[in-house]
Amino acid sequence: MFFVAAACGTGQGSPPAVKTGADILLRERLDLLKGKRVGVITNQTGRCASGEHLVDALVRKGVNVVRLFGPEHGIRGAAAPGEQISDTVDVGSGIPVVSLYGIISKPTRTMLRDVDVLVYDIQDVGARFYTYVSTMVLCMEAAAEASIPFVVLDRPNPLGGTLVDGPVLADSLRSFVGIIPIPVVYGLTCGELARYVNGEGLLKGGIRADLIVVAAQGWTRTMSWNETGLQWIPPSPNIPDPETAIVYPAICFLEATNLSEGRGTSKPFKTLGAPFIDPVQFASDLNALTIPGVGFDTVSFTPTASKHQGKLCRGVAISVVDRDRFRPVRTALCILREILRSYPDDLEIDRRWFVKLMGSAQVYGHLRSSVSVDSLTATWKAETAEFESKREKYLLYAPTPASSTKRLKF
Repeated sequence: MFFVAAACGTGQGSPPAVKTGADILLRERLDLLKGKRVGVITNQTGRCASGEHLVDALVRKGVNVVRLFGPEHGIRGAAAPGEQISDTVDVGSGIPVVSLYGIISKPTRTMLRDVDVLVYDIQDVGARFYTYVSTMVLCMEAAAEASIPFVVLDRPNPLGGTLVDGPVLADSLRSFVGIIPIPVVYGLTCGELARYVNGEGLLKGGIRADLIVVAAQGWTRTMSWNETGLQWIPPSPNIPDPETAIVYPAICFLEATNLSEGRGTSKPFKTLGAPFIDPVQFASDLNALTIPGVGFDTVSFTPTASKHQGKLCRGVAISVVDRDRFRPVRTALCILREILRSYPDDLEIDRRWFVKLMGSAQVYGHLRSSVSVDSLTATWKAETAEFESKREKYLLYAPTPASSTKRLKF
């Protein structure tokens, strides 16, 4: 772990290449919060370079934090995936915590009645169906309706800022795992995504938030996570490292099948299989497809939780060998096609869940057909191209280091 004493806290050592929005806020932009009653949407990832939690740092700096809002997995990240969470009090600060992953998912007017500004600081993973995206959008909407500013403390996207992959979510398929019409992989930081949502009028009724993005410094769109110098804090229990975040947008589609996606093992989303798989043949068949950027090795595992709990599963471990060529959604379709070819009587797919994750009923309709994977991916090229064109004006970071970074308001 790297430390920046000047940014927040009292850590020592070499500074990271990237300074997050949280560090910039604490060092340069506390004027945004001074004298105001502050609500903070965060979790265990909301830490600055010293390792100090943002909430603790704000309190230490004399900021009046009156309420915390916790996403899926809770304010400290201890809750299991899908586990509903009740309101509580933060042990560290004693500040009341409102759960946004339980009975409600959006702050109410009453909850914001004594809040003058909402601050968002959560590490995202760059995939549309990761629920933090929905939490941010709904909180932006609540802030807009309450006429209070919404401040996003930006952080790097672990998938980088160039890859866009998968169909744009169809309006009819909106849900908490897909709340806005963007591709599965959208290549934006959370700050850039907030700007896109605001600028394109995607909040309910076309309302626009008083949005302020405190940009990160030093991040470029082609950076890998390891190049940032930032510590990886798992944003959820099954994303333990940045390598898992990279394969997550591909292997998450197996949640809609009767294959284990590695939950209940030490390598979630890096391993996949089922009791009926022949691992040697399956690995050989997948490698023979020469799927760009990935390779597969045989593996056996016994999940301690989730699907096939306590049963021996056989399958493959996935490795990204060329990040620039890896296309997660295409990879997912290749894997599913191969399972359908080899185990047509064993594979089960929950259509409803698959379509929600993919954001397209058309893709599911073609999955069991003779349409090639290349033809399938071609069905979304026009809409992703349109998305990429629209997003250009909301980008905050260049492919190469910018000479200066400033607070942007949109």
